[in-house]
Order: sequence, then structure tokens, then C-alpha cells
Amino acid sequence: MEGAAGIYIGCHLSVAKGYEAMGRTMLEFGGNTFAFFTRNPRGGKTRELDPEDAAALNALLAREGFGPMVAHGSYTMNLCAANSQTRANGWVMLEKDLARMERFPGHFYNFHSGSHTGQGVEAGIRLISDALNRAMFPGMGTTVLLETMAGKGSEVGGSFEELREIMDRVEQRGRIGVCFDTCHTWDAGYDLAGDLDGVLTRFDKVIGLERLRAVHFNDSKNERGSRKDRHEKLGQGRIGLEAMRRVALHPALAGRPFILETPNDDAGYIREIRQVLDWME
Repeated sequence: MEGAAGIYIGCHLSVAKGYEAMGRTMLEFGGNTFAFFTRNPRGGKTRELDPEDAAALNALLAREGFGPMVAHGSYTMNLCAANSQTRANGWVMLEKDLARMERFPGHFYNFHSGSHTGQGVEAGIRLISDALNRAMFPGMGTTVLLETMAGKGSEVGGSFEELREIMDRVEQRGRIGVCFDTCHTWDAGYDLAGDLDGVLTRFDKVIGLERLRAVHFNDSKNERGSRKDRHEKLGQGRIGLEAMRRVALHPALAGRPFILETPNDDAGYIREIRQVLDWME
């Protein structure tokens, strides 16, 4: 089911109806990967995991030739906050999420690295890497992905260099990578529309393209460099449809799961999945 250019395409789904149900929904949508929040994205609650449901999803993914899933941590998980209790709560979320993801070996767990809330970028990088080193463990089956961020406020991860600094401090080197968010990267100032090759060359030099493991595929409502983080539907934002097409077809990104986080309903996601697959033909 993999596209002609080596792409897996899907969107965020709700886990409310169960894990296997998400896989079946994505089949109905026409996609071959998907993302889901491990817990309430604006809170801390999580759905209890049924081992039989998890096993059924694993079987469906293997049977249907899905690409890796990209699970997403809660937006409230801030591993580098100035408040120690906020950091502690975030670490508990991370530890529990990674333990839960062991039911789905070989997939990805993506999260926003957080905001240093006035402590400075260096302190934020240290706190994030320390939390990862406490939560990650030898032999784990999940690859943790740091997301490229827009750099708004005191957000950490708004440059490739900041992500690399975190990764360099992570002990489980084989289990850390990057999720490349097109909206965030554009809003951070990288010119995906005018110099895609240059952006990917820069990423390769700083981090290494082999560590770019997934793509959040979103247009942006903002001008490049705005540092605002507002997603838009494909072709309706400032990056533009032709530039988004070039991203999807770029050989350096072949084989990665592409996850739509555009502001859509189900019908909109089905249209966008079909559009991306049409580019492959």
C-alpha cells in the first residue's frame, strides 16, 4: 500500500473507540498510517489499554502493510518547565506513555519538547534530556521523536541546532529521532517553499536525515518566520500546494510516515489523503 514515492499517509485519529478501531478507520479513509494521542491532549487522562485490543491492532497493521504509527504525547507534558511539580507530572506522563507503547513495538512516540518558561534554552535542553534519560531504557521497542517547533515564546526546539543538542545528551542513541513538522519549521523561519533542498541539506548537516523519522504534514496560516504555530489545510496557507507537493515527493523523505494535522473534519482528511496519493501516481 506504500505510495510510488515511498510515502505513508494518514491523519490523527481518536482512540475513544479503541485501538483496532483506529486502524479500521484509516483503512476506510484510504490511508496507511495514522497518529493518535496517548492521553487527553489538553489534560492528563488516558484510555485504559486492553491487551487484546492492542494485539488486534498490531495484527491489522501487519496484515494491511501499514507504515509506523506516530503516537503523540499530551500538549500539557512540559519536561523543562520552571515549576518542579509541572516537570514531575510531565515525567510521569512520559514514563507511562513509553511503557504503554511497548505494546506496539517498532512505532514512534512524538512529543513537543516544551517551554523553558524563563530559565533559558540551555537549561531547557538539559532538563529535557535528563527526563528522557530517566524514562528511556535499554531494549525499548519505541523510537522517541522530538518535534521541530515554531519557536514561539520560550519554546525549545525552534531550531535544528537545539534539537541536536538534546539528542546528543540522550543515552539511548538508537531510539531518538525527529518528527519534521512542516508548519512549525516554516513558522520557525525555514524556507520550505523557496529552498526545500537547502532546508533538508541543513537538517542533514546538523542532525542527519537518517534521524528524520516522520513528518507532520501541514500548511501554515502564517508568514515564514512568524513563530506562531497555526496549521492550515494543504494549499490554503502560506507554504502553498506546490511546495507541499514537493515535500511529499522529495526522495530524501521517502518511506517516512506523513501525518496530516490540518484543521479538517473526516471528509477533509479523506480528500487530503487522496490528494497526496494522487501525487504519487
